[in-house]
Amino acid sequence: MKELLEAIAKGLVEDKDSVQIQVDEPNEEGVVVYHLHVAPDDMGRIIGKQGRIAKAIRAVMRAGASRVDEKIAVEID
Repeated sequence: MKELLEAIAKGLVEDKDSVQIQVDEPNEEGVVVYHLHVAPDDMGRIIGKQGRIAKAIRAVMRAGASRVDEKIAVEID
């Protein structure tokens, strides 16, 4: 799942070296939180107008996680 998020993020940003993903341990509900960090100049590219790209990233990640019976959340920092 981390590789999928990294591939999506690197495809959207200009500064590909600044993409960092931190994965938290599952919480009490079994949800794994992925923290996506990008360069400040690329935040607009990741979030998109009215958050549409961020919503799409989260939807794709949830769909991928459901195929491997995981629950995930994506936080964009």
